[in-house]
Amino acid sequence: MAQPLTQSQPQETKTKPKSSMLSYIAMIILFLIILVGIAVLIIWLVLKPKHLQYSVEDAAIHNFNLTDANHLYANFDFTIRSNNPNSKVSILYDSIEVSIRYEDQTLATNAIQPFFQPRKNVTRMHVRLTAQTVALYDSVPKDLKLEKTSGDIELDVLIRAKIRFKVGALKLKHRVLKVFCSKLLVNFSKAKTFERYSCDVEM
Repeated sequence: MAQPLTQSQPQETKTKPKSSMLSYIAMIILFLIILVGIAVLIIWLVLKPKHLQYSVEDAAIHNFNLTDANHLYANFDFTIRSNNPNSKVSILYDSIEVSIRYEDQTLATNAIQPFFQPRKNVTRMHVRLTAQTVALYDSVPKDLKLEKTSGDIELDVLIRAKIRFKVGALKLKHRVLKVFCSKLLVNFSKAKTFERYSCDVEM
C-alpha cells in the first residue's frame, strides 16, 4: 500500500522588523533633545539673566510738512539706549526694526544693522525714520495740525528684534524682543530739553 506523499514546509526566516529599529533611533533622538533642554535650563537658572533695559535719550523732528491732501513728509531722529546689565550673558541682535506710530497709524519704519552687545554694556543707536508722503486717515491729519501748532507731538516708538543670548561659546535659540516706548513728547522747535523716556521690554 502506497504511503501518502508529504510535502515539506519551507522554513520561515525570521527577520527583525524595521519598525523596531526606527523606534529605537527615535527614542535616542528624543533622549538627546531632552538632555540638551535640561542642560540649557540648568545654565539659564544658574545665570539668572536680567531683563534688558531700553530708553529713548533724544528725539527730534525735521522737515515736517503736511500737505493739503493729507500726505505727511517728515524726518524723525531718535537716540535709543540699550543696556545689557548681565555680567555673564551677551546679546546677538540678528535683526532689529524700529517703527514710529502716531495714534493708530504707522508713520515710518526702518531696519537697523545687526550688532553684538557684550556683557555689562550700554549701546546707543542713532535711528532716522522718514515719513515719505505717507497718506493719513481719519482724524490723524487734524490732530497732527493741532499738535504742530502747540509745539509738541506725542509719538510711540516700537522696536522688534530677533535676538540670541550668548554664554561663553554657547548660543541659545532665537527669542523675539519687543520694546514699547509710549507717549514720547517731542518738541518741534527743540526749544525744550528732551527728557529721557524709559520703555517697556517684553521677551
